[in-house]
Amino acid sequence: MKKCPSGHFFLYLCRSFCKNYLIMKNKSTLFGFLLIAAILFGWMYFMSPSKEELAKQQRVQDSIRRARMEQMALDSLRQAEQRETDALAQIADSAAMAEMDSAALAQQQANALTEKFGVFAASAEGSEQTWTVENKLQKLTFSSKGGFLKQVELKEYKTYDSLPLISFDTATSKFDLSFFAQNRVINTSQFYFKPYLNNKPYTGGDITVAEGDSVTFAMRLLTQDPAKYVEYVYTIRDDNYMLDFDIRTVGLKDVIANNADYLSLDWNVDLMKQEKSNDRFADESVYYRSLSDKKVEHLDVMKDDDETINNKLKWISFKQRFFCNAIVTKDEFLNAKMTVRTRKSENPRYLKSMATNISVPYNVTAETNTIPMQLYFGPNHFKTLRSYGIGLQDQINLGSFFLIRWINYGVIAVFNWLSSYGWNYGIVILILTILIKTLLFPLAFKSYKSSAITRVLKPEMEAINEKYPKQEDAMKKQQAVLNLQRQAGVSPASGCLPALLQFPILIAIFRFFPASIELRQQPFLWADDLSTYDSIVEFPKFLGMDHLSLFTILMTITTLIYTYVNNKQMDYSSNPQMKPMKWMMYLMPIMFFAIFNNYSAGLSYYYMLVNIITFIQMFVFRKMINEDKVRATIEKNKKKPQKKSNFMKRLEEAQKQQAKLQQQQRR
Repeated sequence: MKKCPSGHFFLYLCRSFCKNYLIMKNKSTLFGFLLIAAILFGWMYFMSPSKEELAKQQRVQDSIRRARMEQMALDSLRQAEQRETDALAQIADSAAMAEMDSAALAQQQANALTEKFGVFAASAEGSEQTWTVENKLQKLTFSSKGGFLKQVELKEYKTYDSLPLISFDTATSKFDLSFFAQNRVINTSQFYFKPYLNNKPYTGGDITVAEGDSVTFAMRLLTQDPAKYVEYVYTIRDDNYMLDFDIRTVGLKDVIANNADYLSLDWNVDLMKQEKSNDRFADESVYYRSLSDKKVEHLDVMKDDDETINNKLKWISFKQRFFCNAIVTKDEFLNAKMTVRTRKSENPRYLKSMATNISVPYNVTAETNTIPMQLYFGPNHFKTLRSYGIGLQDQINLGSFFLIRWINYGVIAVFNWLSSYGWNYGIVILILTILIKTLLFPLAFKSYKSSAITRVLKPEMEAINEKYPKQEDAMKKQQAVLNLQRQAGVSPASGCLPALLQFPILIAIFRFFPASIELRQQPFLWADDLSTYDSIVEFPKFLGMDHLSLFTILMTITTLIYTYVNNKQMDYSSNPQMKPMKWMMYLMPIMFFAIFNNYSAGLSYYYMLVNIITFIQMFVFRKMINEDKVRATIEKNKKKPQKKSNFMKRLEEAQKQQAKLQQQQRR
C-alpha cells in the first residue's frame, strides 16, 4: 500500500474505502471504514480550537509580534546611536575641522543627519512655528515641531478662577507616531512639518472657520523626495468639538519596513486643574471602549494605575471631571497600553498625567495608507457625547449599576427639559425635586401609614413584650407580633419596602449632580457655582476641612430636625436592641456633613429641599390619616377571619422549623 501524501489523508481514506468495498463487498469491512470515518470526523470536531482559544492564540501572536517590533526598535536605536557617535567623533577631530571649509562642514553635518534619520533627514532641522485654526467652540494651535496640536482652548468655558480653559499642559504634552524606516526608528515628534491647506502649501497666518463651513488643514513630514511623506490631515468644522484626524503615508512602501503591519502611536498629556472642588469625583482617569463587547471601562480613579489591552478598541479618553481629550478610530485600534500617574510638577495647576501607546493597523503592500481617526476636545456633556453614537457618554459617572444609570437617564431628560426654559438652575433643581417627590408620594404615604398603624398598636405590642420576657420565648413573641400585624392588616415589609424602593433614586441623584456640567459656574443665591462647594468661611486646614459650605450646613440642620421628628414617632422601648440606632441616626448627618462639605452645592441644596418637602408631606399625611379611625379599622379587622398570604405561611413555617431546631439544641 502506498503512503498517502501529507494533507490528503481523508481523500486517500475515501478512495481506499471505495476500492475495498467494490472488491470485497464485505459488510464488516464497510462497518469498519464507517467507524474509522466517524472517529476521523469526531477527532476533527473536538480537536478544532474554540473561539476563546483562537482569541488567546491571536493575543499570543500579537504579543510576539509586539516583542519582535520592540526588539527591532532597540536594535535600530543602538545602530542609530552608534552612527551618531561615529559622526560626532569625526566632526570633533580638531585637525580635520581646521582644514575644512564651511561647505565641507555643512556637508559633513548633512551626512551625519542622513546617517541618523535616512530619507527624513531633510525635516530634522528647522524652527518651531505655530498656526491657529479657530471655530465657534475651539481655538486649535498646531505646531510645526511634531505636526500635532500644541494647545486646545475651549472658548465657551473658563477655569474656576476665570482663566482660559486649556485642555492640557502645553509644555509637557507629546504626540508621537513611530515606525521603522531603513533600519531606523522614526519618531515624528523629532521632526519639523510643513503646513498645507486644501492640499496646497500654506504660507498664511491664523485661520477662522466660517459659519456652516469646514477647513482641511494638514501638517506634512517631507522626505528628500517631495512625493514621499507622512501627513496629519485635520478637518475642523465650525460648530463641533470633534475634528477628523487622518494619518496618511504616501510613497513610503519601500521606506517603511516591509514587516511592519502596525504603526505605534504615543500620546502623553498632563491635565491641569480646572475646578475648585477636590472631591472624589474631581480627578477621574483614562477611559476606553472595547470593540468586542462595546463596554466602557477605565483605569483606577483613586490611585496610579496602568493596563495593557490586547483586544481591539474603539476609543481612548483622558478624562477629568467636566472635560476630556479623546482619540477615536473609525476602524479599530489593535491594542493599547494606558497609564495614569500623579507626579511632582512645577506647574501649580497640575492635576494628573495620562498616557497611551496605541497600535494602529498598517498595510505594508499599499503605496498610500490612510488611517482614519477623530479627536474630541470638549465638555463631558451627556447629550453632546451621545450625539456621536460611539458610547462616549458612558464615561460620565452616572452609576455603575444599570438601574441607577437608567434612573439618571430619566433625570437627565427631565433636567434638560426644565433647563430649556432658561430658568436659573436653582429654580430648575427646585422643580426637579418637587417632581421627584411627587412621583414618590404614594410610597412615602404607604410608609407613613404603616408607621401610624405601628403607633396605634403600641399598647398591644407592649403587652406581648410583657407576656414573653424571656429570651427563649423570642420565637413565640415574634409569632404573636406577626399575628397582631396580620389582624391589623399590616404587612411586615410595609414599612421598609417603600424606603428601599426610594433608595435607588437617592443614589442616582448622588451621582447625577456632581457629574452635571450644566451646573458648572451657574450662580444661585450666595453660591457662585452650583457644581462645587459654596464656601462662606475659609480657615487653615483642620480635620480635613478648610472651609464651611452653607448649603451643606442647612442640609445637615434640616436632616437633624427630620431625625428628631422621626425618632419621636418611633417606638424604641418595645425593642431595646434598637435603642443604639436612635443615637446613630443623629450621628449620621454629622458624618455626612464632613463628606458633603467638599461636594457640589447643587447636591446639598437638593437634599435640603428633599428634607423640607418631606416635612410638608408629613404635615399633609397627619391630616389625611386619623389615628382614631385607624384604631377603629384595626378593631374591625380583628373580628374578621384572616386569610394568610403565601408569604405569611412561608414565614410561619420557617419560624416553626427554627423553633424545633432550638429545642433540639437545648436537649
